[in-house]
Amino acid sequence: MRIAMIGGGYVGLVSGACFAEFGTDVAVVESDPHKLAALRAGRMPIYEPGLDKLVAENVKAGRLSFGDDLAAAVDGAEAVFIAVGTPTRRGDGHADLSYVYAAAEQVARALSGYAVIITKSTVPVGTGRTIAEIVRGANPGLEFDVASNPEFLREGNAIGDFMRPDRVVIGAESERAQEVLRRIYRPLYLIEAPIVFTGIETAELTKYAANAFLAMKVTFINEMADLCEKVGADVHDVARGIGLDGRIGRKFLHPGPGYGGSCFPKDTLALVRTAQDYGAPSRLVEATVAVNDARKSSMAMRVIAACGGSVRGKTIAILGLTFKPETDDMRDAPALSIVARLAGDGALIRAYDPEGMEQARPLLPPGVTYCRDALDAAAGADGLVLITEWNQFRAIAPVRLKDAMRGRVLVDLRNVWDPVAMRQAGFDYHGVGRPG
Repeated sequence: MRIAMIGGGYVGLVSGACFAEFGTDVAVVESDPHKLAALRAGRMPIYEPGLDKLVAENVKAGRLSFGDDLAAAVDGAEAVFIAVGTPTRRGDGHADLSYVYAAAEQVARALSGYAVIITKSTVPVGTGRTIAEIVRGANPGLEFDVASNPEFLREGNAIGDFMRPDRVVIGAESERAQEVLRRIYRPLYLIEAPIVFTGIETAELTKYAANAFLAMKVTFINEMADLCEKVGADVHDVARGIGLDGRIGRKFLHPGPGYGGSCFPKDTLALVRTAQDYGAPSRLVEATVAVNDARKSSMAMRVIAACGGSVRGKTIAILGLTFKPETDDMRDAPALSIVARLAGDGALIRAYDPEGMEQARPLLPPGVTYCRDALDAAAGADGLVLITEWNQFRAIAPVRLKDAMRGRVLVDLRNVWDPVAMRQAGFDYHGVGRPG
């Protein structure tokens, strides 16, 4: 079976490599010449554990290829996945679908026989119907179907999520399209992964609803953390106490500096705008967006308060810049607003992240010193802020941090370290949602 993947970004590259691992011939189309050159040379444009090996093995096996010739890629393909970006549109918060629609038109003009055109990109309700209109307009005699197959990949665990998914959601309304997608996902049928066939609009909305619900859980526990600090409760015990309820679940109940990344910020905002446009506003999601934005802005004030009310002239070490561990993604990372505020208030910033420093350089203020490791960042620091919970930070011995730092202020925005141990070591420890 042969398929084409339009877009070699995070979703397209991971999905294409995983489909190739299933035994499918996959042609990935990438228009960015620099990214395409990197892919052809075996260099991954993103950091995702295991992806470089998976790509290399399938390229070597002849099942995965990269190019910029869309017509050649779709020639003979039974399915064409559109996996281009849908960033937030400037000014109004809607998803920018210009790349999706341009890809759909190019695919339509290139196809000469039946294929299923599938949106893998995260797109608002109604996008599939518009794509069908675009295809009919560009190639009136073409026989085709449109389907929606949203991705549910977690950065840092994307390959595992694809190969062993909680579920696969497919919006396809003809038997022919459904059969094509059944054959594409046949390896997952064999391991009895839940595969849900539904309508196109339902599939499109399911992706947004899932991300919005998870974002609400994150925001809820962050608000509970603030309340815990006021009343002397421990947010981790609260999270465990409610997470053991099977109706609630334990996941996404970890307090921190707010959600970021490629999905939650833009998808919650896009859902808000879609709901408003259809006259069914989602007040819960609206509040989630507002609370999360405010939380990221307030995190720098926590650091400033811990440092005695001012950071001017003080050296602040920052551990972790990416929005989460096991990725180099800096999109909407809490570190962006935290570092910008601290630097703006006169702090000298020494930062370290295992994977994200090159991506962070153009986004953070000039003057930030990028360090070779965590202890190098801590060297001579008056205060230290942990923003991203990379595993290597968990293992740092308190005595080594103490020896490296000049001051003793420690702000742990992910509750990685044991507060008792840190205070016994002499640190002025500040966690999130913990008493004392």
